[in-house]
Amino acid sequence: MNPGHLLAILCLCPVLAQAEIYKAIDADGHVTYSSTPIKGGKKIILEPLPTMVPPGRSRSAASPEDFPRVNGEIQRGRDDTRRKILEDELSTENKLLEEARKSLKEGEENPEVFRGQDGKTYRNVAKYQEKIKTLNDQVELHQRNIEALNTELSKLK
Repeated sequence: MNPGHLLAILCLCPVLAQAEIYKAIDADGHVTYSSTPIKGGKKIILEPLPTMVPPGRSRSAASPEDFPRVNGEIQRGRDDTRRKILEDELSTENKLLEEARKSLKEGEENPEVFRGQDGKTYRNVAKYQEKIKTLNDQVELHQRNIEALNTELSKLK
């Protein structure tokens, strides 16, 4: 398809998205809406949705002027509370990471085995690999959590 044709089609999409809407109410009071004319239905005329920002208001305004504001002392208190929570979470994640690493090391040192019908002991490689993968996933999860917490802490003032 020619890029010019594609551009023309994309430009027409908003026009194509506008449809006429019809509303009909039957004898039992059931309301039916349709994009095609309905017997006994009336066409509904809808006002277009505002697509422009009203004058005097910019899109980048963080909040309306009448929005409640917090003074600096209260905000610092909230930031300190947030920092404390993040630091506690970071400490917990570091402990969990150490436990996960310890479990992984123990898992690697203790292969999965089973006893065959002949009485000999064999390694269950598939079960061992599954166990190691699960333990590795736990280590990686805690490492990602620590990275995310450190990122959040670095964003605090």
